[in-house]
Amino acid sequence: MAEHQDQVPLPSDGVSDTGIDVIVVGAGFGGLACAIECKRKGHRVMILEKVHESKQLGDVRFIGMLSFGINAGRIMARWGLHEKLWCISRLAEDLRIHDYLGGVIQVQKLSLPLFGAFSYSGHRGRLHDIFVEHAKSLGIEIRMGHQVVEYWEDEANGKAGVKIQTDGVKSLARQFVIGYRDSPKPSGYAIYRAWFDAEEHGVTTDPLTDFMSIHGDQFYTWIGKDMHIIAVSVGGGKVVCLLITHKDNTAVDGDWSSPGKIEDILDLVKDWDPRCVALVSKAPSCIDWKLLVHDPLPTWVSKSGRVVLIGDAAHPFLPSSVQGASQAIEDATTLAITLNLAGKDNVPLATRTWESMRYQRVRDAQLVGETTRDKWHGAKAGDSGKSFELPMPEWLMAFDAEADAYATYYRIARSIVEEGYRRPTLSGEELTEEVKETP
Repeated sequence: MAEHQDQVPLPSDGVSDTGIDVIVVGAGFGGLACAIECKRKGHRVMILEKVHESKQLGDVRFIGMLSFGINAGRIMARWGLHEKLWCISRLAEDLRIHDYLGGVIQVQKLSLPLFGAFSYSGHRGRLHDIFVEHAKSLGIEIRMGHQVVEYWEDEANGKAGVKIQTDGVKSLARQFVIGYRDSPKPSGYAIYRAWFDAEEHGVTTDPLTDFMSIHGDQFYTWIGKDMHIIAVSVGGGKVVCLLITHKDNTAVDGDWSSPGKIEDILDLVKDWDPRCVALVSKAPSCIDWKLLVHDPLPTWVSKSGRVVLIGDAAHPFLPSSVQGASQAIEDATTLAITLNLAGKDNVPLATRTWESMRYQRVRDAQLVGETTRDKWHGAKAGDSGKSFELPMPEWLMAFDAEADAYATYYRIARSIVEEGYRRPTLSGEELTEEVKETP
């Protein structure tokens, strides 16, 4: 590798063609972000998506709200999307945290910008449309109706190419990369999601629910034993999103999400604040989403270094982390940069360096979600003895994935060249690779 400065300034868009061919599998948020960042960093990129029409991407996966943290927001702003995102995703400036009976425990200020950037939270489908539109504006080809059914690698057809899997925890590439089929485990929880018009469904006229609309956008949380409820209104209080995370050990066979029953939610919240009951009763429908977990994978990169897992395909997050989508953005940004700096003759070095950069940080972010859930689900009525704020630590939110990648790439890449590649390890945790026969 050539000599360099560790501190490298961020380049503008329009960098020269690297000659690296990137195939992104999956046109969700992670896949689109990866394609956008790869295009910005000079790679030739194409997206393959198994559904046949883009409108099909607005299925149950995109019902409800999605949040991008400040750490992802600073990247998205560099795409020039702040105005488009901000006009549909502004949230209340306060998060009001209640015990399960409705007593206010804490009010957390959420004023933006913070650490020099904005967060964006809004309807999944509308946010996704903005990503698709931006990708197309950059000339990125999105091939709909193309499903990947098999993976293989050889140097003859992969000299300057990389395949990036962003198609979630069911990705076929997971088994190809790690060498065995890993099975998800029940987390012990599920989440009900609902999204509905406030006026149409009587939120604005019911004294028990009009607090979600008469004062503009609101952000309320109720916390208690084994459950927490989030109620958010957006668009000036015109639309309500409900998220109810609760104990659920139901075995999952097939799809992890399915239409839920409002009466089941009402049974869960019957002894909670009457405002919760009233809000749930207004929802016309809901999605029942089982929260499954995976042990950390022993690697995110195939043996040849040319098939890579990012986002949920590599490291699924619990919703309580509020970081799943944000970490996918960081993955995409960092990988696009390592490929650019390594060059087309060193793709495996680029992907392995990327893995080393990302592995521990992602795990630390995952643990934030587990800690938050456990803290909220241990709250008692009148509990004010500790902080129940949604964590926004500086190490997580102030992080600039783009600047960090340019600053650290050469040091980490040099260590891999000189000492050899080793699969990643976690601080304070042991990774065990299962040995199983592949079915």
